[in-house]
Amino acid sequence: MSELLDLITIEETEEIIEEELNLDLETEIINIREASGRVVAENIISKIDLPPFRRSTMDGYAVKAKDTFGATDNLPVYCDLVGEVKMGYRAQQELEAGAAIKIPTGGMLPPWADAVVMIEYTEVAAGMVEITSAVAAGENIVQQGEDISRGERLLQQGQKLRSQDIGALAGIGVTEIEVFRLSEVTIFATGDEIVAPDVTPELAQVRDINSYSIGSLVEQLGARVDYGGIIADKHEELMANLEDKLATSDLVILSGGSSVGVKDLTIEVLNQLGEPGVLAHGVAIKPGKPTILALIDQTLVVGLPGHPASALVVATRMVAPLIRQLVGRTEQEFATKIVAKLSRNLASTKGREEYLKVSLEETEDGLLAKPIVGKSSLITTLVKADGLVEVGLGCEGVVAGTEVEVLTF
Repeated sequence: MSELLDLITIEETEEIIEEELNLDLETEIINIREASGRVVAENIISKIDLPPFRRSTMDGYAVKAKDTFGATDNLPVYCDLVGEVKMGYRAQQELEAGAAIKIPTGGMLPPWADAVVMIEYTEVAAGMVEITSAVAAGENIVQQGEDISRGERLLQQGQKLRSQDIGALAGIGVTEIEVFRLSEVTIFATGDEIVAPDVTPELAQVRDINSYSIGSLVEQLGARVDYGGIIADKHEELMANLEDKLATSDLVILSGGSSVGVKDLTIEVLNQLGEPGVLAHGVAIKPGKPTILALIDQTLVVGLPGHPASALVVATRMVAPLIRQLVGRTEQEFATKIVAKLSRNLASTKGREEYLKVSLEETEDGLLAKPIVGKSSLITTLVKADGLVEVGLGCEGVVAGTEVEVLTF
């Protein structure tokens, strides 16, 4: 029977991975229509100015700003209406002093014009434009290259592509982009008592929760999920399934079979499959103490606790940064944190980094973080939660009324 090793911290697991894992990420070139959520493999430098010409941001009249000086409702100024800019056509007519040219939103600004008067502040009669509101130079226009200039970096390597990024790429004429290959993450549930969600459990059986909660998290992080299925607590079955997926996966996640027990064969099998084998068994985190970290011929394996809430908390805290590395993400990620006051005292286990589930409630005294009580086997404790409160390794608890940071889901 395996014994838990000395507990290590989350930071120490990251150091072990950095030391043992040789990341050599592959790339591919894809169309930007398929690039949402993918990670950029190269810096994107714009070859053009965007916009490529000065544009109006309003329907109105292109003018020289100095010609509108002092214009008010009671004392309007007048400019000669000398032409009109057509949408999608080059503006070639030069604007002379004391003149105005009609222009639509998005239209190209005529030469020598330096502002646009909104149509709401104008009246047209007898070939003249009456202006009742002065404008400053640059008002209601976008300058050439104001969005992005030629030679400027638009996106950096390691950045996850969002919808606005895709739009910007289209704007500078980039239709294909080099991205990191999607990492393959295989997820197994282990245990004789586990059945698929579409199966009616017999007495003493439960449906597989972990594969789906963790799989959803993996997809959100930008990796491809292979649902490996359920493995019974048998040495040969565990060995065969892992051997089959190790060759095609960048990361294999097992839930269950990580704590000390007769049927917990995971450590034995992992050490038999290849080098260096198990790197750590036991992490100073609550919930999630019996977590396993292994490396088999440069394929990472993480063994999570079987309890659903424990498994998802560990996956969020420990597996998520790991997947970020595997998919090539290097940009800083800002966790959404909300400050709230604890509604009651919280006890914690000293020597372990603990994550306590809380719900948030708006009160007359401000935002309250209300601890959710429940065993680590209960997935609904996370369903009811709005976030997690972290209690550090050396802390034995937090007093009611203390302001805490809530890491929201």
